[in-house]
Amino acid sequence: MQKNKAKKTVIKETQIIESQLGKPTSNIYLQSLKIIFWFSTGAILGFFLLICIVYVSFQKLYENRIYPGVIINGVSFSGKTINDVKSYFNTKNKILWNNKFTFTSDTTIATLSAKELNIGYDSSTIATQAYSIGRSSDSLANLSIILQSYISGVTLNSSKAYDDKKIHTVLLPIEKSEYIAPVNAVFTFANGRATAFQPSADGQAIDEAKVKEDVASKIATLLQKNDSTSNNYIIPVKATILKPAITTDKVNNLGITQLIGQGESLFQGSIDTRIYNIELAASRINGALIAPGEIFSFDKTLGDVSSFTGYKQAYVIQNGKTVLGDGGGVCQVSTTTFRAILNAGLPVVERHAHAYRVEYYEEDSPPGIDATIYVPSVDLKFKNDTNHYILVQTNVDPASLKLTVSLYGTSDGRVSTISTPVITSQTPAPPPLNVDDPTLPKGTVKQTDFAAAGANVYFTRKVVRNGQVLINETYYSNYQPWQAVYVHGTG
Repeated sequence: MQKNKAKKTVIKETQIIESQLGKPTSNIYLQSLKIIFWFSTGAILGFFLLICIVYVSFQKLYENRIYPGVIINGVSFSGKTINDVKSYFNTKNKILWNNKFTFTSDTTIATLSAKELNIGYDSSTIATQAYSIGRSSDSLANLSIILQSYISGVTLNSSKAYDDKKIHTVLLPIEKSEYIAPVNAVFTFANGRATAFQPSADGQAIDEAKVKEDVASKIATLLQKNDSTSNNYIIPVKATILKPAITTDKVNNLGITQLIGQGESLFQGSIDTRIYNIELAASRINGALIAPGEIFSFDKTLGDVSSFTGYKQAYVIQNGKTVLGDGGGVCQVSTTTFRAILNAGLPVVERHAHAYRVEYYEEDSPPGIDATIYVPSVDLKFKNDTNHYILVQTNVDPASLKLTVSLYGTSDGRVSTISTPVITSQTPAPPPLNVDDPTLPKGTVKQTDFAAAGANVYFTRKVVRNGQVLINETYYSNYQPWQAVYVHGTG
C-alpha cells in the first residue's frame, strides 16, 4: 500500500514538471505574433501615410492645373491651366472662322462665315473636362484615374459646336421659295359626269435634316485641317417629296389615276364675247367621262350652240366671210381637245381641219394641228381603247388667255410621237378685209383676223406600246388663203 502511494506521488510531480517546462515556449510564440502584427500594422500605416503625403503633395503641385497624361486631339495639356486650354482652342477658332459656308438651291444662294454659324471648338467645355480628370468626389476613383493618366495617358475628344438655330434661320427664305404643298385628290361623280375633280399632286420641301448632316460632315473636315487656309464649303439644299394624304387612285374606282394627255392653245387678241364662249364651251365638256371602248363625240358632249344655250355672238367664218354668229370661239376648244387626243395616243375617229388658217391656233403651234366642229354635222371623235375610264378636264387661264384640255386615266405605256407639220405649198393672202361693227364705238378699229397664206400641210403621228405600233397615220389640211380682217366701230 505504501508502495502505491509512492508511485502516485512520482506521477504527480512528473506532470507538474512537464507543465512548467511547456509554459515558456507558448509565451515566446505569442510574443512573436504580437511583434509581427504591430510591425505590419506600422508598415501599412506608414505606407498609407506616405501615399497620402505623396498624393497631397501631387495635388498641391498640380493645384489649378491639369494632371499629367491628359491628351486632347493628340496634344498633351499636362500642367496647363483652364485658361491655357481655352486660349489654345480659341486661337484655333479664329483660324476656323475665316472659312465660309454657302447654301445653294435652285432659286437661292446664302453665304455665311463659320463665325456667324458659331462653328468651332467649345473651348470652355473642353477646358472644364480636361481639368475635371481626377477631381471627382470619390478620392479612390481620383487616385486610380490619376495613376492611369500618369502611366498610360487619358485621351479626350474635343467638344465641337455650331448654331443649329442659325442654320434654320438661313434656310427659311429658301424654304419659302421651294415649298410646294401637297394636293389631296377630289373626285365627285354625279349624273354620268365628274362634277368636281382635283388630281392629287406631290409637294416638296427642303430637306433640312440632310443640310444639317452635310454641315456636320463639312465641319469634321474643317476641324481636321492643319493649316490656316480658308475655304468656301458648298452645301446643296435639296428638296424632299411630300406625299399627299389622299391620292387620285383612292377617290375613285374608275381607273382614273394620272394624266395621260394634254393639249394647249392661246387665244390672245380675242374679243370679250369670244373669250366668254371659249370659257362656256370648255365648261360644257369639263368632267366628261368616257368608258372603256366608248367613242367620245365632241358635238354630243358640247350640246347645242346657240343663244338659247348661253352663247354670245362673236366672229365666225361663214360662207367665206367673218361675221357675228352664236358661239364664235367654240372651235378653240375643239382644236385644243384634238391636241390632247393626239398627245394621249388615242385613236381619232373623226377630225376636220378648218377651211382657213386661223391666227389663234398658230399663236403657239405650227399650222395644221386644229379641228373644226359645227353641231351637229361636223364633229371631233376619238375612241377610248384603254381598259379604264378617261376623264376630260378643262382650264381657262384668264391672265394669259390660255386654254388647257387634260385627259386623265391610266397609262398603258403607249407613247405618241408627232412630227413637225410640213407645208408643201402656199398661196398668197388676199388684200385686207374691213368689216363694220355697230357694237363698237365709232372710230374704233380692231383687227380680228390676220392675213394667212393658203397652204397644204401634213403631219404624222406614230403611237407605240411595248415595241408594238398601235397607230401610224398622216393628217392632211388644205387651207384656202385668208385675208386680214379689220373691224371698224360704227356705233
